[in-house]
Amino acid sequence: MSRVGRAPVEITKGVQVKIEGNKIVVKGGKGTLEQDFDSSVINFEVKDNQVIVSRLRESAPVKAKHGLYRALLANMIKGVSVGFEKSLQLVGVGYRAQKQGNKLILSLGYSHPIEMDPPPGISFEVEGVTKVKVVGFDKQLVGQVAQNIRYSRPVEPYKGKGVHYVGETIRRKAGKAAKSAGGAK
Repeated sequence: MSRVGRAPVEITKGVQVKIEGNKIVVKGGKGTLEQDFDSSVINFEVKDNQVIVSRLRESAPVKAKHGLYRALLANMIKGVSVGFEKSLQLVGVGYRAQKQGNKLILSLGYSHPIEMDPPPGISFEVEGVTKVKVVGFDKQLVGQVAQNIRYSRPVEPYKGKGVHYVGETIRRKAGKAAKSAGGAK
């Protein structure tokens, strides 16, 4: 069995898990998430505040789906009960972020500010003027929105200016080398 897939998923308090045909629905305090799955190869069973994910065939693609669907279900349960967040940092002179209503407005050195409306289920938090948090209950959507913000000004490798995740290691390049003493005469 898959190492990830064989572990049962605990259902936290206040979360409901329903299997409806080829769809699994998870409801909690923060919202509702749905995920389609292939019922011909994967089976979900709810028992004693746990969901057991099992596979019906023994082939490599089915084994991969086994772990995938178990991880997706665990993320759905965590999302509707606790939620997810990604933190971004703006590095550069004059780079700043601000909220205007629900909108995020970024000044990133372009001739115009970049305005971003949050999709449903996502909210932005601005700490100071250089830190932005993307908060939501859908892990995939939180990651995608954070990546869209990051792509609005990718980090350049020489000075490290741009938008990057908090704690991300930026690989820096050396600038021009100084002329050597024994260089061209």
